[in-house]
Amino acid sequence: MSNQFFQRTFCFLVLLCIWGCKESDSRSAGNRKKDSIENLVKEAAQDIAGNFSDQNSLRFSSARLHTFFARYDSLRSFQTDLDTFYKARNYAYAWLNGNGTFTEQATHLHMRLENLPEEGLNIVLPYKRTLDSLINTGSTQTIEQKCETELLLTSLYFFFAQKVWGGLEEGASQKVNWLMPRKKLSYPALLDSILKPGNASAVKEPVYRQYNLLKEYLKKYKALPTENITISLPGNKAIRPGDTSPVIVKLRKKLFLLGDLTNAKDTSSPVYDSMTLLPAVKRFQRRHGMKEDGIAGGGMVRELNIPIQQRIEKIIVNMERNRWLPTDVRGRYLAVNIPEFVLHAYDDDSLLWNMNVVVGKDVNKTVIFAGTISQVVFSPYWNVPASILKKEILPGIQKDPNYLELHHMEKTADGVRQKPGPWNSLGAVKFLFPNSHSIYLHDTPSKTLFQESKRAFSHGCIRVAEPKKLAMYLLREDSTWTEERITQAMNSGREQYVAVKNPMPVYITYFTAWVDRQGDLNFREDIYKRDAQLSDLLMKH
Repeated sequence: MSNQFFQRTFCFLVLLCIWGCKESDSRSAGNRKKDSIENLVKEAAQDIAGNFSDQNSLRFSSARLHTFFARYDSLRSFQTDLDTFYKARNYAYAWLNGNGTFTEQATHLHMRLENLPEEGLNIVLPYKRTLDSLINTGSTQTIEQKCETELLLTSLYFFFAQKVWGGLEEGASQKVNWLMPRKKLSYPALLDSILKPGNASAVKEPVYRQYNLLKEYLKKYKALPTENITISLPGNKAIRPGDTSPVIVKLRKKLFLLGDLTNAKDTSSPVYDSMTLLPAVKRFQRRHGMKEDGIAGGGMVRELNIPIQQRIEKIIVNMERNRWLPTDVRGRYLAVNIPEFVLHAYDDDSLLWNMNVVVGKDVNKTVIFAGTISQVVFSPYWNVPASILKKEILPGIQKDPNYLELHHMEKTADGVRQKPGPWNSLGAVKFLFPNSHSIYLHDTPSKTLFQESKRAFSHGCIRVAEPKKLAMYLLREDSTWTEERITQAMNSGREQYVAVKNPMPVYITYFTAWVDRQGDLNFREDIYKRDAQLSDLLMKH
């Protein structure tokens, strides 16, 4: 447990997701390869020595560590790490002021440990009663009790950081097909964030900002009434502006409960008016990825009738996914959120623009991973994947000898490919980021699919609604690639590869709940059925 935790806790990794960051490491790559976990712990301990409190006169004997872990066996996995850490401090107390009183950071950590349920985790804090008892004794503590409290706080700090900021072990995220590299936590930064004098109430959480936004909504949803307001359509007919019906009162109350209808005085009218109810209905539809037509039909009613507890579980699952992400975003990058069916372009944490996409069907799931777009290919050939060749093309040839000609295809040494042109399945341009999953972004001749609210239709690759816009964005630093030239290349019928001057990171992510830039909580369907699996893993840990 210890090695796995501190391997996660010592070096930030370049990564993202709706969302990414960069950290530098002054050591050479060769030296990094030689580092053992023990050396990393020692180096970190040297870096943070003295950052806990200014005092260095109050110390304890190293023998106290052995005594402590003999009693607190459930925390023994941290024994080597505590020993290394306190050796660097010459066994000076980290949570005590020079006058022997506990720092405000100690109180703050105790408070966070007390409120672990707010983090959406199904875990029991080890030795909680003992910690509460020791903290409550306050200034009356004996020297032995002070040392016991000191070591218990440090051990439980590691426990907290591992569970709340690190999340499930990497093997668990791989079980739910999260193939992007996981965030690495910087141990010195974590400790400084809580223990730096005067910083206890202004801690910057080492988690991506969405985590705390979801955490606030978790509190709100846990405070909602447990009874579910069930809505049924009168005569199975959609509710439209201008309608009058008793069920509209239920609709108003449910939308008020969920925050879409903001005024409690507006919950009693049976009339669907345009001043209060229409904006609330459209807000709900927007938050759930629906067409904002103001018509409360079957799809909207199904979303309204989902029990609050299920919403709470979805929030918790996505809080866990956010634990795996880096804390900051740097530079320009693209992020595709599969359940949202949207590609986002970012500059640092600033959203530049969005674009609708089509992702893989459930049987051809789009992979969750990260890559770098390095080439734009205009008027591309489509090299038919082996699976499609076997399932679709070869049976087609058996039925019709002219199948290849009719579909503008030709045989190659490796299989079959489709010629460039308006018929091509990849459209007029594709965007390559080398990966082992054979996934890329591309245009498509099937434009009508982008008008659907749920867009899981592809064989796994990602189709983009505005391919020329994306091409112009990726090639914007090359003045020779004007809009006119890009248009000509897309329609030339001649395949042409163009290198991207500054390759663009792209992250394929999977979030079914998030808080948008208007501060509204969004939900999307779990199209690949991955939320339940992750929820089960969280319940077991």
